Amino acid sequence: MKKGNPYGTHRVIEPKGVLPQPALKIDNTMEIFDNEILINVQTLNIDSASFTQINDQAGGDEEKIKEIMKGIVAERGKHQNPVTGSGGMLIGTIEQIGPALKTKTDLKVGDKIATMVSLSLTPLIIEEILEVRKDIDQVDIKGKAILFESGIYAKLPDDIPENLSLSVLDVAGAPAQTQKLVKEGDTVLVLGGGGKSGLLCLYEAKKKAGPTGKVICWAHREVSLNTVKELGLADVLISGDATNAIEVYDKIMEATDGQLCDLVISVVSRPNCEMSAILATKDEGTVYFFSMATSFTKAALGAEGVGKDINMIVGNGYTKGHSETALQVMRESKGLRELFTKLYA
Repeated sequence: MKKGNPYGTHRVIEPKGVLPQPALKIDNTMEIFDNEILINVQTLNIDSASFTQINDQAGGDEEKIKEIMKGIVAERGKHQNPVTGSGGMLIGTIEQIGPALKTKTDLKVGDKIATMVSLSLTPLIIEEILEVRKDIDQVDIKGKAILFESGIYAKLPDDIPENLSLSVLDVAGAPAQTQKLVKEGDTVLVLGGGGKSGLLCLYEAKKKAGPTGKVICWAHREVSLNTVKELGLADVLISGDATNAIEVYDKIMEATDGQLCDLVISVVSRPNCEMSAILATKDEGTVYFFSMATSFTKAALGAEGVGKDINMIVGNGYTKGHSETALQVMRESKGLRELFTKLYA
């Protein structure tokens, strides 16, 4: 059996010398190296920005969505959207474990896991797409995937249904980072608060900001705001266009008595929301860009252009304990669990 690199560089075809994520093409043959895990894939959860783009490109046609997804994997050896650069994650059953793998001693053949690394770096084969669930960005497939030695994962819990776990784990970094960033008494804005990651972020922000803080939910649709209101996840509810930076700025100025926000969390799955988040943030405040639709060039140069001295954090999908933090929300919040079960499970 061939010896593999912990970071999967042995799978890179083009260009040589880079890691699997930025690579244009990787080797997706399913004969494992000595430190890899072979997974029999059940479901792909495509990240929101990527699925939105694919759905738009396909005009909502499910057969065209299937063609686009299979085409991406055929070309790249992984599901990395060439427009957004992002992927998603998967759940499946462990089929084979390389004999040299010493870092994942809790795993065995037959375990069902969710990979907590992006599909944009995961060697993948799609034999057949069985079902497309457009409303929740999920597709059921027949296929195989490889998890590298450095790849993180979560065992699926017994007390939460699989599809629900997958949906929550897909955005686990967002509520976990929110939990770390929010301080008691903070004013927090969640742009795109009506979506999956937005709701989880609102829940954690409300917990951490406490009674002296203020949590603001910005959503495009009134129906989303009604859901947030019913669940008691925000103190202020605002409907509007998150791409209209001046509209966002004016409404947040009004909602905060001119003080703006200590923390802005952007989870909007559409592009061109960078300046809205930046303008809503007070000087020396923080913006957390979790959306993969974010242009970090626009964010960096845009903040400079309006003279904003703020901290801007890239939405790293991983922080220690993130999977357990996200799943714990489903255990703590009856309302959110009922909603997520209705939508995703």
